[in-house]
Amino acid sequence: MAKHNKLGLTGEDIAANFLISNGYCVKERNWRSGHKELDIVAAKGELLVIVEVKTRRSSDYGNPEDAVDNRKIKRIVSATDAYLKYNQVDAMVRFDVITVLFGRGEQYEIKHIEDAFFAPIW
Repeated sequence: MAKHNKLGLTGEDIAANFLISNGYCVKERNWRSGHKELDIVAAKGELLVIVEVKTRRSSDYGNPEDAVDNRKIKRIVSATDAYLKYNQVDAMVRFDVITVLFGRGEQYEIKHIEDAFFAPIW
């Protein structure tokens, strides 16, 4: 496995554990619809939370959350629509971003951005 893929999976593990420790139920990880993917699908109460995870070794090239651009948002929303239809889910949806920024060694900083973006109106 490539180093960057391993880093991404490590970040997703950290994010999933963070969500669980904060009262979320992780329903899916890496759910796919064609070439589109949802990193984490979680629930908290009646709310379905779609979480995009961005993991970086440093912020030298900007904040990890800046990588969630309009193109990425459209892909996430499209995959979410497919998820809702496929699983016949009728729930309120919130889109969050969790960033994991590694420092020295195994130390990292985690940031949970709730309501990071809204589904665009087409």
